[in-house]
Amino acid sequence: MHKHTNDRLQGTLDLLVLKTLVSRGRLHGYGITLHIEQVSEEILRLEEGSLYPALHRMTQAGWLHSEWGLSENNRRARYYSITAAGRKQLADEVKSWAALTSAVARVLQFS
Repeated sequence: MHKHTNDRLQGTLDLLVLKTLVSRGRLHGYGITLHIEQVSEEILRLEEGSLYPALHRMTQAGWLHSEWGLSENNRRARYYSITAAGRKQLADEVKSWAALTSAVARVLQFS
């Protein structure tokens, strides 16, 4: 099966990152990437060129909090956690995603 590239993930990246941080707690960018790839059974792949600008944008929007810490291999890494505003945004994103996928399903099932 083909891996989905970033162009297909456009518009869902915020949803995936916010959900990952709600599920897993505080993570660095590489940890977020690994989680999404593992849970999607390697179908979804995040590229650094998309993930890090999105993390910065979401931090600027107040959806994420970031701070420096040490990674598992003792390297400095920026860790991200979701804020209350991020949880609200996640709820909005989940509703939008459900409406979109429902609409697409209806079109695909139409005879």
